[in-house]
Amino acid sequence: MKKEIHRATTRGHANHGWLNSHHSFSFASYNNPERMNFGALRVLNDDVVAPGMGFGKHPHNNMEIISIPLYGDLEHEDSMGNKTIIKEGDIQSMSAGTGISHSEYNKNSDKEVHFLQIWILPKERNIPPRYDQISIKDNDYHNKLYQIVSPNAKDEGITINQDAWFHIANLDAGKEIDYTLKGNNTGVYTFIIEGDATINNEKLNKRDGLGISETDTLFIKADTHAKILLMEVPMHYKFGF
Repeated sequence: MKKEIHRATTRGHANHGWLNSHHSFSFASYNNPERMNFGALRVLNDDVVAPGMGFGKHPHNNMEIISIPLYGDLEHEDSMGNKTIIKEGDIQSMSAGTGISHSEYNKNSDKEVHFLQIWILPKERNIPPRYDQISIKDNDYHNKLYQIVSPNAKDEGITINQDAWFHIANLDAGKEIDYTLKGNNTGVYTFIIEGDATINNEKLNKRDGLGISETDTLFIKADTHAKILLMEVPMHYKFGF
């Protein structure tokens, strides 16, 4: 078993006034050769956008982009004709493929929006761009792992162009659950959204990240009430793929 721990306090950080962002992996001005990716997981940004502010229209290609709002309302518009508002409980994905452009703004003028933006390296390059969005309820993931991302269109969750599976759990203090990996040569990057948890004997706190590979099972215990995101991804990818 291999482990790598990224404590919340060791993440890259950029505060632009309108945007306060923490980076688990190298991004923009944060360049750490030891934090380029975890397998196919390339970016995990923990973003807070000021009221009424946001990202103007900008391009992407050949990347799987997943947005998970934690608080507030994020207004999205893209070159595929999608215009929507995503909020806590929504999961959004885009397969950028041959190329898209999009913008993201805080819909509200009186409160911040908090969201996770995740980039996954694609399985196939230059596919037609694609958009997907789902909504989940609190009961869906209370004291259990609930699948929110999958490579299979018939499975629970949004579909992405990669052999990757994401699960989310909202656990009461003391709750114990196991996770069995689904893929071959995959690893799991666990991000503690809220609370404290112990995973495979590693104690983790709010916004800590833990990457585990070369194992079949994760053993998870919520030390306090904890909200946890698990991202299982192929491990054979290197930065630049």
